[in-house]
Amino acid sequence: FEHLGLKKLITTCYKSQERDLFSQNDSEHAIYLEYTGNKTGGRVPKPEEIGIKHLKGDGDFRSPDSIELLKQADIVVTNPPFSLFREYVAQLVEYNKKFLIIGNKNAITYKEIFPLIMNNQIWVGYRGFSGGMWFYSDYEGRTEKIIDGKKLINVPSIWFTNLDHKKRHEKLILYKKYTPEAYPKYDNYDAINVDKVADIPYDYDGVMGVPITFLDKYNPEQFEIVAFRKGTDGKDLVYSFTTNSIKEDTRERERERERERERERERETRHTTVFPHSHQKNLDTPRLTENALTLTENASMPEYLFATAIPGLIKNGEGKINGRITYARITIRKKN
Repeated sequence: FEHLGLKKLITTCYKSQERDLFSQNDSEHAIYLEYTGNKTGGRVPKPEEIGIKHLKGDGDFRSPDSIELLKQADIVVTNPPFSLFREYVAQLVEYNKKFLIIGNKNAITYKEIFPLIMNNQIWVGYRGFSGGMWFYSDYEGRTEKIIDGKKLINVPSIWFTNLDHKKRHEKLILYKKYTPEAYPKYDNYDAINVDKVADIPYDYDGVMGVPITFLDKYNPEQFEIVAFRKGTDGKDLVYSFTTNSIKEDTRERERERERERERERERETRHTTVFPHSHQKNLDTPRLTENALTLTENASMPEYLFATAIPGLIKNGEGKINGRITYARITIRKKN
């Protein structure tokens, strides 16, 4: 606590009145603990030094009590319920919090999470992808090993964070040479498949489909995540989510808004309406159109027709090589 220079440490529980690690979910009201530093000179806090306070609700992270505590925090460190991981991350982003949280590896491929990774709003932590994490467990009938009499299980988990760390800026050393035989192209995308992160070729500048474990080595200064979108001629184009692309996309949306306004003016001039049985013009149509465009502009993803359900990610049978479905892949290319 003192070494990190912390001012206050707050921890909450769910449906529990006890300070134990595992909540028994035996109470409709919960408590939270508040620690502001050692008062007696010892290195281990004594129970009387930890303030026990009562919440009005059950401690759910979505409750007003928990949100008020969240507002006080500079950094959130926790293991949120995996079933509510999407919602929990959305809350952290909404309140603009720095965080270090544990999540299932598969959360990388969630449509609510991957766009945040792609836009460099969240990334994986310092710990590597190999193996999982060991957790103390009180689940009956599920024990993978026992240490000092305590049951443990292994969960395929990783750290997710928006705190910068040096590993994220380490350059990945590339030593493999590209050959068409070793790196086949997708049937439906202008990209090559790379089965292992270590096999990313040093001399290929096009788009590559790499395993999701690539994020463990992802240096945004060395690589960029790209997506395929449909061009006006129906062909796939490579879309880059760089700042310049976002600016160009904003300009294109503004041009499209102006074209829509012009079309609305033309429709009004011809006295057309979206309600054929109405006897007067639909005066709300222009306003509704503006509202729809505003919602589109505020959306996190540009309004293109992308070739995959989640831009920048090939999964669920979207990628094929010689007619065979490939594993989930992130589409990347090297930066110049």
